[in-house]
Amino acid sequence: MSTPQAPIVSGFGAASTAAEVIAGHDLSGKVAIVTGGYSGLGFETARVLAEAGAKVIVPARNLGKAKAAVENIPGLALEMLDLMDPGSIDDFADRFLESGAPLHLLINNAAVMANPLTRDARGYESQFSTNHLGHFQLAARLWPALVKAEGARVVAVSSRGHVFSGVDFDDPNFENREYAPYLAYGQSKTANALFAVSLDAVGAKYGIRAFSLHPGGIVTTNLVRHQSGEFLKASGYVDEHGQPVIDPENNKKTVEQGASTTVWCAVSEKLDGLGGVYCENCNIATAVPGDSTEMLGVRPWATDPELAERLWQLSERLTGFIAS
Repeated sequence: MSTPQAPIVSGFGAASTAAEVIAGHDLSGKVAIVTGGYSGLGFETARVLAEAGAKVIVPARNLGKAKAAVENIPGLALEMLDLMDPGSIDDFADRFLESGAPLHLLINNAAVMANPLTRDARGYESQFSTNHLGHFQLAARLWPALVKAEGARVVAVSSRGHVFSGVDFDDPNFENREYAPYLAYGQSKTANALFAVSLDAVGAKYGIRAFSLHPGGIVTTNLVRHQSGEFLKASGYVDEHGQPVIDPENNKKTVEQGASTTVWCAVSEKLDGLGGVYCENCNIATAVPGDSTEMLGVRPWATDPELAERLWQLSERLTGFIAS
C-alpha cells in the first residue's frame, strides 16, 4: 500500500536544524554514503551523521578539494566518484561491494543547477546526467549492499525546482528542443522525486525505503554559482547588500536548516514503514495541483507512479543498468 502524500506529526518544522533532528540517534554500526558530502548541504548532512556514530563515505570528483573540507571531521572517508562518468560509478561501487559492508543510508545529494548546456561523454545533458542518471546507476550497482542492510533508506535530494518541468520522455537530453537551464534543472529534480517513488515500490519488499525532498532555498552554497547577484536579489533571497535573507517559514534557510529534511528522511522513526513520498520542512509535503501558485507542495508530475515507472524504464535504457 502506498504512503499518502500528506503531512504527518513530525515534531519538527521549517526552522529545525540537522543537528536538532539527529539529536538522540545513535548510528553506531551504520554505513552511509553521501554524494556531494564535502560542501554545502551535503557536508552538513555527512557531518551530523558521522557525529551520531555512522561511518560516512563521501564520494568526490575532486579529492583534493574534498580532503581540505572534511579532513578534520572524524568518521568521514573520501572516495573517488564522478557521477557523469559511468566507469567511475562502477569503480566506486565495485570497491564498496568488495568490502562486504551493508549500506544503510544512500543520500543522493550532489547536484548541478541551471548551468550552460554541457554534455557527458555519452551526449547526455549534464543536469539530467549528474542529478538523476548518475544516482540511478549508483543505486543500481549498490543494490546488493542496500539489501544486505535489511532496513536501508535511500534519500534523493530533489527541489522546489521540480515545478519548472516534468520529465520530457521524448527528448530528455535536449537533442531536438532548445536548451533552457531551468527547464533542464526542473526536469532533473522531478526525476529525483520520481526515482524515489519507483525505488520504494521495488525496494520495499527488501526493506529498502526511499524518499525525496526539497531542502529549502539556500543561497550560501556552491549550487547557486551559475546565478548572478542581481538574479538572487530580484528573487528576494539576498538583500540589497548581497547578504542572505534567512526566513525559513518562507523557504529561505541556512545550510543547517536546509540539511534538516535530508537527515529527517534518513533517520526519523516517524517514517518507519513509509516511503516513496516527497518531503519538505521535516515533514511529508502536501500534494498540490499542477497549476498551484503555492511556494511549497509537490506537483502531480513528481509523484505519479506511472510516470515514475516510465522514468525507471528510460533510466535503465540510458544507463544500461537494471536497478533491482
